[in-house]
Amino acid sequence: MPSDDLISPAPPPKLKALVYIDGFNLYYGVLKENPAWRWLNIQVLFDELRLNDDIIGIRYFTAIVDEGKQASTTRDRQKRYLKALGSLERVEIILGKYQSREVTCRATCKKEYLVPEEKKTDVNIAVRMISDAVDCLAERLILVSGDSDLEPAVAWIKKRVPNLKLTVYIPQLPSEAKTRRNDAYRQMGVDVRVLPVDRMAAHQFPQCVTLANGGTVERPAEWPKGGAR
Repeated sequence: MPSDDLISPAPPPKLKALVYIDGFNLYYGVLKENPAWRWLNIQVLFDELRLNDDIIGIRYFTAIVDEGKQASTTRDRQKRYLKALGSLERVEIILGKYQSREVTCRATCKKEYLVPEEKKTDVNIAVRMISDAVDCLAERLILVSGDSDLEPAVAWIKKRVPNLKLTVYIPQLPSEAKTRRNDAYRQMGVDVRVLPVDRMAAHQFPQCVTLANGGTVERPAEWPKGGAR
């Protein structure tokens, strides 16, 4: 019989975790400057980042760009990526919308013009996080966003469901570390971290992704794998 001293203790059970990704915040925080990372497989990325968690679901929040335009290469690339994400069994895509807002030029012309503004994403994330917390769907909620508008939802969950573990990842490049603040989350006692970007290149979809309906979708040529940052 082996000595009890030689028996390694069993690892602690993994916590069931849900991930909430602010798609545009991730894009503008990290991916915009790195086209080679945009074909990102968020499911395998978070499986690696959270080895002590059992990622049971990933909610990806975004809105369709240029929705009112007859043709848009930007929209076409985005829809390709959403199709690739839709092939992942644990990823759910929740769409907001763009709405035109009238603004006045601050220069001498003072002309009025319309700019697209993303709507509903912050509210969609907050509602889903609070709903999932109240329904006890997971033991940990993981938010990927640097948007301060989501702080009240995180604070509410922290206060009302104190046994639920919360982690916030801030999407930012190392060069922006001094300009992004996360004091509010730290003051709440929430686990807040910078989203690791060093593994994104390693967790890309294959060039051609097979969809559930038997079709395929290919990585946009404008997002060359291993391309210049």
